[in-house]
Amino acid sequence: MSESAVEQSKLLIREAGLRATPARVATLNLLQKSSSPLTHAEVAEHLSKTGVDKATAFRALNDMTEAGLLRRTELGDRVWRFELIGEGEHEHLGHPHFVCVDCGQVSCLGDIKLNQRSLSTSTQIGRITEILLRGQCVECL
Repeated sequence: MSESAVEQSKLLIREAGLRATPARVATLNLLQKSSSPLTHAEVAEHLSKTGVDKATAFRALNDMTEAGLLRRTELGDRVWRFELIGEGEHEHLGHPHFVCVDCGQVSCLGDIKLNQRSLSTSTQIGRITEILLRGQCVECL
């Protein structure tokens, strides 16, 4: 990991009002590199290689979620997943996700948007905060 990436992570964490601890920096860098949301177990497994224990990883995830850096999502399987809140995204309004019903693989679908008809229909029922698609991924077909 480059020195500039580490410094950028430290700056983001400090701007959110938190101390830039090694566990928080490592967690943020891991989620920045990830193409899909990660569970606490996945984050803890990765961070354990650097000496960070599960409890510290959990606190880092929760602290950064409360500070508005991360989004915590539950995709119907009773497992919390964490992802970086993208630039221009609101903490409660994320992007769509795809979950494979066979292997459980989660993929971000940031490019998918509701068409104008769907948007107008959704205003009749309330505010959509999440779109979740389920099916089989290409590996499981």
